[in-house]
Amino acid sequence: MTDIDIGISKQDRTAISDGLKRLLADSYTLYLQTHNFHWNVTGMQFRELHLMFEEQYTELAIAVDDIAERIRTLDVPAPGTYKEFAKLSSIEEVEGVPSSAEMVELLTKGHEQVIRTSRQVLKIAQDADDESTASLVSDRMRLHEKTAWMLRATKKA
Repeated sequence: MTDIDIGISKQDRTAISDGLKRLLADSYTLYLQTHNFHWNVTGMQFRELHLMFEEQYTELAIAVDDIAERIRTLDVPAPGTYKEFAKLSSIEEVEGVPSSAEMVELLTKGHEQVIRTSRQVLKIAQDADDESTASLVSDRMRLHEKTAWMLRATKKA
């Protein structure tokens, strides 16, 4: 970290960045999982799920960039390797190709995990009066809540 003066202490920037790194890792792992499922989904809901997963991974690709850039704005290096993401992520990788119903269930759980991680980071950002991070994380949380709802609604079909 260099000496920057944006009204957030170095200690708070470190704590916020640590939380954002976990959020980045969860988001990137969910991105990979969603992209994998987009490629490999089969079954009666193929077209619907294939298109839905594409929308979701496209949105996640933008999200990971926004989160990484916020970490850099706080003057902390952003993680960027599978090894780092595996250590930081709360989302487990999936082995093999699950059924389409399992894909929906796994993605629902993944989005719910990102929401929980976001809540933790939001509290840290709010405590440090970091409105920029709080806004970013709040927006992410709202989007993941909506996506989880949509996935849950798909399961009831």
